[in-house]
Amino acid sequence: MSQKILVVDDEKTIRNILTTLLTDETYTVLAAGSGEESIAVVDSFEPDLILMDQRMPGVDGIEALVRIKEKRPEVTVIILTAHASIELAVEAIKKGAYDYLSKPFDNEELLIIIRRALERNRLAGEITQLKKQLQDKYSFKNIIGVSANMHRVFEQIARVCETNATVLVQGESGTGKELVARAIHYNSRRKDKPFVTINCGAIPVSLIESELFGYERGAFTGARDRTIGKFEQAHCGTFLLDEIGELSLEAQVKLLRVLDEQKITRLGGREPILIDVRLIAATNKDLQEEVDQGSFRLDLFYRLNIVTIRVPSLVERKEDIPLLVEHFIQKYNSKLGLKIKGISSAAMDYLQNYSWPGNVRDLENAVQSAMIHSQSDVVSVEDLPLRIYGYSEVYDKMDLEAAGLEEYVKRLTTKIEKDLIKKTMTKCGNNRSLAAKELQISRKTLYNKLKTFRLL
Repeated sequence: MSQKILVVDDEKTIRNILTTLLTDETYTVLAAGSGEESIAVVDSFEPDLILMDQRMPGVDGIEALVRIKEKRPEVTVIILTAHASIELAVEAIKKGAYDYLSKPFDNEELLIIIRRALERNRLAGEITQLKKQLQDKYSFKNIIGVSANMHRVFEQIARVCETNATVLVQGESGTGKELVARAIHYNSRRKDKPFVTINCGAIPVSLIESELFGYERGAFTGARDRTIGKFEQAHCGTFLLDEIGELSLEAQVKLLRVLDEQKITRLGGREPILIDVRLIAATNKDLQEEVDQGSFRLDLFYRLNIVTIRVPSLVERKEDIPLLVEHFIQKYNSKLGLKIKGISSAAMDYLQNYSWPGNVRDLENAVQSAMIHSQSDVVSVEDLPLRIYGYSEVYDKMDLEAAGLEEYVKRLTTKIEKDLIKKTMTKCGNNRSLAAKELQISRKTLYNKLKTFRLL
């Protein structure tokens, strides 16, 4: 669909010239002969851009601009003005015009300004759409769960969203702590401001302060330029300190000072910098236990523990597993171009009865793997990673007391080896060379095992 431009000028000759010029450039053009007419047609025509003459009888271009902006603030307006009216044109820009062009204008210059303005509109639209997608993605309403434990999390998120309170998010690895933090941010008054995150456990102790507070040029060897730290990057937004239990005691002291004073000083700097940051801390550790052991400061724990949200492990919300599995199937069908319709009831039983040490992240990886290995449009038990169904299936079918320990281990090992070779062959499209390489054995050894297990 071509972009739409509304031409507004009381001179018919100018309207005709502009209409012809823009139509030749494949724009859809509508002409209006007065400010009143432009205001009347703007809603029905829905222009992407308006070329507005400044001086017109009745409602002039400036007044029309203001009234149109009240109705459609997103529309781009370019003012056409005489040489003597530059000051008024500048005033129009203050009132919302994108740019102005003096009459008589050069056609090519006008087209360049129009293209630039429409490109800016396109980019602004993409940014708006991306922000909306982020807000939708991290809306707590889109965090999947129907269990009572997850409803409790939703209620806590809803209560803290509109406050500036510091939040401590606790939970095992893979439970979705960062997802909760993002949901808080994108449903708060700070949603249009930065969301900055740092993993305290992934940064060496010697670098954590420069990451948090930034540094001035020459602050240390190798500091060639001023660098803004994470706290400054998060100004007016939200800062997630992930794995906060990994912070050194020295860094904890400085973090406590920032929380108390709401200002930071860059390394090598002298002047304190005021910051406005909403802090969310996340950890998979028991911070109270860390305090008791002397590895976490009690005063910082109290400062962080204003509001605590505990994200339940997957074992504590097993009733959510079918919903999560359905979500992951849709996700990876789209992402990987697969056509999986669902999962067998037997396979779902295994998923719901597994311990999930890696929680939701672990489940997601398992579903993705099973979808890739599946030879049909329904995921079966055999498609699941061996760790989920292999061992428990063998335990159920073998009688340790009857077989004895040595025989039991031998049978178990044989079963695991057979299943692993079978799954690897399927994954590699029955290509023995590829399968042998993935199993890290010779092609001859693989052939012998296939013969032994009657998989040829």
